[in-house]
Amino acid sequence: MFMKTLVFILFIFFNPLVSADSLKSAIESEIRSNKNIARDIYRNPYETLSFFGIRPDMKVIELSPGGGWYTEILAHYLKDEGELIAAHFDPSMSDFAKRVRRNFEKKLASSSVYDNVKLVSLNEKYSEVESIDAVVTFRNLHNWIGPNWDFIIKNSHKSLKKGGLLGVVEHRAKEGTSLENMKKTGYVTEEYAIESIEKLGFKLVAKSEINSNPKDTKDHPKGVWTLPPVLRLKELDQDKYLQIGESDRFTFLFKKI
Repeated sequence: MFMKTLVFILFIFFNPLVSADSLKSAIESEIRSNKNIARDIYRNPYETLSFFGIRPDMKVIELSPGGGWYTEILAHYLKDEGELIAAHFDPSMSDFAKRVRRNFEKKLASSSVYDNVKLVSLNEKYSEVESIDAVVTFRNLHNWIGPNWDFIIKNSHKSLKKGGLLGVVEHRAKEGTSLENMKKTGYVTEEYAIESIEKLGFKLVAKSEINSNPKDTKDHPKGVWTLPPVLRLKELDQDKYLQIGESDRFTFLFKKI
């Protein structure tokens, strides 16, 4: 009895350390491109995924993974004990969607690390009902403003277990920014994000300034895409925007209620 109790105590005590070490290992994995690693200073993957409470034994959905910046980390982190579902663009939506989806599929085929990643479309069912521990999305809310918003958030809610987590990182707009300007600039207000997610069955449980950037004035000629890594103005004032770095972002954690 004593030995069983001791083993249990040691497991509880050391398990968070094992989880932290495996996340660090995933972030330092050789499958990550140097281009993506260079963005760690702005995107803080260790702190962000830790804040979201993502563990290696979880079933996780990544919404709209784009080129797979976070997928590189999550696929490695969840490969042995967990499961990753990537809800990407439906290639029938547009030529852009088709191109980005095709490039993402090439990434998944490039390494055995991605063998257990399940690819689904953003506009369809993501998983069995109440089978998922956490849903995460990074810098995507501005793309969903309109009819897609309710579908994506409701679909995520259906997939999550009771008390499941929704982690969100988004470009932060100045308070009072209109909906039209949110769509135009790529920056979303905290108020809009919270109200629009909570009305669909979630409760905000934590905020973090992990991904904030006070240098970002949010008044750029091409919106958030003026800043790196896009640098839409190309060489024009490039040094200025490189000095600012990536956008100011809020980091929110919601729970399904």
